[in-house]
Order: sequence, then C-alpha cells, then structure tokens
Amino acid sequence: MRSAEQILREARTIAVVGASRDRSKTAHAVPLQIQRHGWRIVPVNPFADEIFGERAYRRLADLPFPVDLVNVFRPSADATQVVRDALAIGAPAIWLQQGIYSPEGRALAAAAGVDYLEDTCIAVIRAVHAVSAPRSPAADPG
Repeated sequence: MRSAEQILREARTIAVVGASRDRSKTAHAVPLQIQRHGWRIVPVNPFADEIFGERAYRRLADLPFPVDLVNVFRPSADATQVVRDALAIGAPAIWLQQGIYSPEGRALAAAAGVDYLEDTCIAVIRAVHAVSAPRSPAADPG
C-alpha cells in the first residue's frame, strides 16, 4: 500500500464526497486549499450544482470519468457506504478525513487491494510534505 504522501504525489483528480458550499466548514476549506495547490477537485454533494468552480455530482456513480482518489468528508456512520461506492467506480485510493473511521470500510478496501487512509487530514499531509499536484501531459478529464 502507498503512503499518504505517495498517494497525493500520484493523484491528479480527487473526488470529494461531502464537499461543502459553506465556506466556514472544513469540508470547504480543505478541498479548496488542495485545489489551489493544483489538484482537480470534483465535488460530490447531492445538494449542490457547483462548488470550487467545478460541477458537483450527486453521487460517485454519476462521475463520467475516473478519479485517482476519493476523499471523504462524511460522518463515520456513512463512511462504509462511501467506501463501497468508491470501490464500485474503481477508485485506486480512498482517504477518510481526520476524525472519520470505518473498520468495515478498511476491510473492504484491503480485500480489494485499494489504498486506504482514515483519520488523516489531506491538507496536513500536503503541507508537511510540501506536495503539489503532479503535472499531466494530457488534458483534464471531463
């Protein structure tokens, strides 16, 4: 399994489940910071049409292109289903934000051979390792 730093260094497109329109929430500030460091952030929120200047999708299954990472800002009680949804779309990595846990989700990801992190803030890892998004020779998907 890849480290948190390695996952970030290799990701270009990140689906953020639970991305918030509310600028005062962590689920808005953290993905916005990641976007400002070069990653394409794809918000997944059933109550929004657009967040961070990107089209928002109702659910992961609605994404018309692959993502490199699914970042989760949902309560722990919802995390196992999000892991199932991420596995269903073939996401190679799943990252549950700080304070979010799912023992069942962890087991599902391990059984599928998918990189999995929980209770870890993506913005902290980005800052600690001074990571920016990798440059892609291809055009952005979608």
